[in-house]
Amino acid sequence: MIVSIPEQYEKLEATILGYNPQADITTIHRAFEFADHAHEGQRRKSGEPYIIHPIAVAQIVAEELKLDSESIEAALLHDVIEDTGATHEDVARLFSPTVADLVEGVSKLTRIQYATKEDEQMENLRKMLLAMSKDIRVILIKISDRLHNMRTMEYQSPAKQRQKSLETMEIYAPISHRLGMQRIKWELEDLSLKYLDPIAYNDIITSLSSNSVEHDAFMQRTQSQIVERLKSMGIQAEVYGRVKHPYSIYRKMYAQRKSMDDIFDLFAFRVIVENTSDCYNVLGVIHDLYRPILGRFKDYIGNPKPNGYQSLHTTVIGSDAIPFEVQIRTREMHEIAEYGVAAHWKYKQNGAGAGTEGRYEWVRRLLENQEGADAEEYIHSLKIDMFADEVFVFTPNGDVQNLPAGATPIDFAYAIHSAVGNRMVGAKVNNRIVTLDYTLQNGDVVEILTAKNAKGPSRDWLKIAKSNEARSKIRQWFKKEKREENIANGRSAFEAELKRCGLSLKDVINSDFLPTMLKKVAYGSLDDLYAAIGYGGFTAQKAVGRIHSELQRQRQERQAAEAAADAEKHASEAPKTPVPTKAPRSEQGIIVEGLNNCLVKFARCCTPVPGDEIIGFITRGFGVSVHRADCPNASPEKRKDPTQSGRWIRVSWGDNRNESYPTTLEVVCKDRRNLLLDISAALSTTNTFVLGIQSRSTEDEFAIFRIEVRIKDSQHLHNLMNRLHQISGVLKINRPVG
Repeated sequence: MIVSIPEQYEKLEATILGYNPQADITTIHRAFEFADHAHEGQRRKSGEPYIIHPIAVAQIVAEELKLDSESIEAALLHDVIEDTGATHEDVARLFSPTVADLVEGVSKLTRIQYATKEDEQMENLRKMLLAMSKDIRVILIKISDRLHNMRTMEYQSPAKQRQKSLETMEIYAPISHRLGMQRIKWELEDLSLKYLDPIAYNDIITSLSSNSVEHDAFMQRTQSQIVERLKSMGIQAEVYGRVKHPYSIYRKMYAQRKSMDDIFDLFAFRVIVENTSDCYNVLGVIHDLYRPILGRFKDYIGNPKPNGYQSLHTTVIGSDAIPFEVQIRTREMHEIAEYGVAAHWKYKQNGAGAGTEGRYEWVRRLLENQEGADAEEYIHSLKIDMFADEVFVFTPNGDVQNLPAGATPIDFAYAIHSAVGNRMVGAKVNNRIVTLDYTLQNGDVVEILTAKNAKGPSRDWLKIAKSNEARSKIRQWFKKEKREENIANGRSAFEAELKRCGLSLKDVINSDFLPTMLKKVAYGSLDDLYAAIGYGGFTAQKAVGRIHSELQRQRQERQAAEAAADAEKHASEAPKTPVPTKAPRSEQGIIVEGLNNCLVKFARCCTPVPGDEIIGFITRGFGVSVHRADCPNASPEKRKDPTQSGRWIRVSWGDNRNESYPTTLEVVCKDRRNLLLDISAALSTTNTFVLGIQSRSTEDEFAIFRIEVRIKDSQHLHNLMNRLHQISGVLKINRPVG
């Protein structure tokens, strides 16, 4: 049934008044009218008027999170700055500066061009986290926006579905978890899985549906047993059961290679009681009623998770021999577990309360720890720091430190203080000396051994540390203390990478090119670039990668001009005496018949490599362009064209070839999980330098990869293609021409 826009808005107002009778409905209605007018004429991919989306986002903010009037207004207006002519000043004037800041915080940085997709993603995350550290409602509205987009993702192209689903799985679902918003997190994960691995998703849904009658009977039977036993003990409680959501099942089945029968917590029961003491009383009753599974009990009441989650978890086996999980918590704990930060956000109570900004100090730490990291490193580190499973360890004084899973004593030391990490000379865990790469376990008591005359961190620590906080502080130490050494190491690494790519430092530091290069790598001077490479804030590979094509283009233009000048000079000078023949000289590994010192370039349409049959074409002012003989642009018909026949010339491969040559492969595959990972492994094992990879998915579940690589010779190319053919799902490999 299609619901009209006025009906959807009326439902929103009813929802708001249901939990907040004092809401500013007049201003909320003005926000709706402003957004409706601003988005007039715009439509979504589904064909619906665009205003449907802001209303739906506001409905999620109200229904799922029960936020204040300003949040509802910002949700209705969240796209007006990004997608219409409205400005921050307009929203601030018509509504309030706070609402304008919320809308600005949710908006993407669409007006700035970035060098890479990672740079763009990092800046959007950086902006969102900065706004989030000032007002947590920014991220609550953004998550609601993403949830509605995922609910309507069927109208997007397959490529867009996969891109947005991956971003949701890697960023927005984990942020929801970090904020304790479990219900929204589960839905985001399930919707993402639907598009990232549709076959597995449908298999799980089908399996759950086919067994739904048995599942329902088991849950009703178990629920009745628990309710009756608690009632007989005089404990007031609310009990209900659920089946694990599809993505949780997927993680266990596919990541851990388990079957449905191996998943201990396919079923879970929640017991909601009045107070904390009843939680432990219920735990005793459950263990008396069912047989507990050893090692499957967790006390998150005594040791809450960093996002505020509290509950007792135990896994037991009932009379049906079916394992299931029981979660026991108070009503307040349950509210926080379901809704996270929204359950106790001060604005929910119309501004009453002291606020909860102190809970989000971790957001500020994430912003501080980004200094010195490039985009790819920042995003990778953010995922680890913010989203990874955690380990809880203790100081000798009994204070708890939570670190990412896999953390080492180095991470612990820098979590205490940067000075402790910089002076660390060793570590004890549970009173025993351990190596610095020791993996900390839950409950470990860690003592850091320091010395005033310590030499400071080692560069190897950057590889050992798991947290971005530790790596950031180590990089800062090297940046501050070892600048000259960093410049020397960075220059050496940069020159080595240039040489590997067949480039010259002389061309890079040329006064005509240097400003362009510094702009591309975003550093003020060469020394700043070298220092960043030296202390690990940037890599030589990325620096060269960003300037490679521009440098090649400028060098070819210069060589073409020189070649044209030489050609004019030779044309005006007729030979007066016979010139003894010399052995032909090759340029870039190519011998051009009858010409020496001729500018040679390789045609981009067919990207020939040593071993290919080739033909040359004399261009106007750019030397000889070398094509593969099977290139459509060098077909026999084109060679016979009377207007161009005199410009085709015989060429061959010489001895003094370049170290490598760029070429392109097109790989057609049956789409599946980890396909890109397997292709990357093939490129790595054949020592192939990758210039770029592009991929697209087709509606019939095929994936097409266009891979730009540097190849030494035909044998190298043959080995690479053979290795790619061995990958499961690879159907065809082409070398594009034309």
